[in-house]
Amino acid sequence: MPDARFLVVFDADSTLIRNEVIELIADEAGRGAEVAAATEAAMRGDVDFATSLRSRVEALRGVPVSAFARVLSRIEPTPGVRELIAEIHRRGGIAGVVSGGFHEILDRVAPDLGVDVWRANRLTVAGDALAGTVDGDIVDAAAKAAALREWAASHGVPLAHTIAIGDGANDLAMMDAAGLGLAFNAKPAVRARADLVIGPVDLRDVIPLLP
Repeated sequence: MPDARFLVVFDADSTLIRNEVIELIADEAGRGAEVAAATEAAMRGDVDFATSLRSRVEALRGVPVSAFARVLSRIEPTPGVRELIAEIHRRGGIAGVVSGGFHEILDRVAPDLGVDVWRANRLTVAGDALAGTVDGDIVDAAAKAAALREWAASHGVPLAHTIAIGDGANDLAMMDAAGLGLAFNAKPAVRARADLVIGPVDLRDVIPLLP
């Protein structure tokens, strides 16, 4: 892909989409409420993200891979996301997503929404079911910031011309690295450190901020 005028990087869960995907998968194991409480604590920054993710993924052990079709059917794109990504492209920018969630879902959702580049965790599969572990390195706060810097460099975009949009504590590092960090549908700690806070849950509100 040629150089771009600017780069916008989204978090996925509760930002690009309305859902927390790990909670939808946990529903398939009858452990949705338990995992939702752990996710909330991680997003507030109360616990280490990688440690929390490993324990939450452990709760997914035994969920059949066939359940992904049901999970995908429950995904709700955030209002305004298609319009925002279309405007990013119209103005010569690129849209990236870096997620503490999972490629198994994002690989279907991201291209459908027009996302150019994305990165997430992968779930280990044993036979036809989830093994309860993450395959490879975990996409945590540092990895999110690294992805933003990598994509900016590979597309010739100065960091000053990058925007990061997130809601949880694990988004703060990439928001700090970006030229503009936007708190969207965000936890109090994230709103406190963001450059700007987007109030309504409608990503069209970001369009006036694009270069």
